[in-house]
Amino acid sequence: MISNQIEKNLSKSSLIRKMFEEGSRLKSIYGEDNVFDFSLGNPSLQPPDEILDSMVKHAVEKDAHKYMLNAGYVDVREKVAEHHNKSSNVVLSSNNIIMTVGAAGGLNVALKALLDPGDEVIVLSPYFVDYLFYIKNYDGVPIIVNTQKDTFQLDLDNIKSALTDQTKAIILNSPNNPTGVIYPEKALKELAAILKDRKNPVAVISDEPYNQLNYDLEVPNLLNIFDNVIIVNSFSKSLSLPGGRIGYLVISPNMESADLVAAACVFATRTLGFVNAPSLYQRAVADALDLPSNKEHYRKRRDALLKIVRGAGFECIEPDGAFYLFAKCPIADDVEFASAAAKHNILLVPGSGFGCPGYFRLAYCGDIQNILNSKDAFYELAKEYGL
Repeated sequence: MISNQIEKNLSKSSLIRKMFEEGSRLKSIYGEDNVFDFSLGNPSLQPPDEILDSMVKHAVEKDAHKYMLNAGYVDVREKVAEHHNKSSNVVLSSNNIIMTVGAAGGLNVALKALLDPGDEVIVLSPYFVDYLFYIKNYDGVPIIVNTQKDTFQLDLDNIKSALTDQTKAIILNSPNNPTGVIYPEKALKELAAILKDRKNPVAVISDEPYNQLNYDLEVPNLLNIFDNVIIVNSFSKSLSLPGGRIGYLVISPNMESADLVAAACVFATRTLGFVNAPSLYQRAVADALDLPSNKEHYRKRRDALLKIVRGAGFECIEPDGAFYLFAKCPIADDVEFASAAAKHNILLVPGSGFGCPGYFRLAYCGDIQNILNSKDAFYELAKEYGL
């Protein structure tokens, strides 16, 4: 009855969700406090009071729940454009902004607008696995390119070698899920020079839901580095609104045929069935664009978990941003290792789920006491492997 393609993809579906479901099962047996769930990037923080107050205020306004332009409210898009104008060298208007149903919706809209069947999209490994499904939704071809070994920084030679006449786009994600790496400005400018030499333009799709969660490094503004760039952003992580499904696209005015790309994205928003981003959340986030994210909340958790994981003997780079640790497995089979960890009530995601076997990801966006309480479990797990 169902699509053959969907049936095939179900078997490859996200290891993240599978571990999250296993966490729910274990919690029902052992209790919340005795299960150490690092599977899902689901912020434990409540949204800021300003967001909640704004939603109450706008909920009772006249016409608050009606359709609007498919691109979103004009005044909201103007505010988003003004917000980005403060930190970029380009001049944006509402015409460069499209409100979307989260970053996932925004990515699908951008790919739908850009891709013809057979067009190639470069995806850097490790990657958020759904990128591959999003690309294939529009008959595109994902081209997996490895980042630098151990550091996970851009490997420009690998990217250059992967470029072909069929390359239509490259997806960047910095701060990165799952590694927490931030790509430095120097490397990004070198990549921009490589792409500028191409006969056929290559769109840079920058997936930036973690761009406010940086610790000791600045996140470069890609509007200042690339011409053919589409920024995809959401408020799921920065303002703890993952269930709100609210985000936006920024289409650089320097992009080739920028107005046509924007029109294509608006068309895709409507015809993919999103129609428009949630009206109430558009209003709420427009009131909160300059609110800082609570990065110190996550820094505290990063430092605590990093100390435990390294203390137990696992190798792990220090994340520059986001809220994930990406550590080396003590054995090659990371799925087997995840099963062993679950016996200690530790829920983690195998690196295979991100196209990078031999590693595992830990999301540290949960309760700080639960992180601290996981120490004994990690040490017992490490002992099994002689660490």
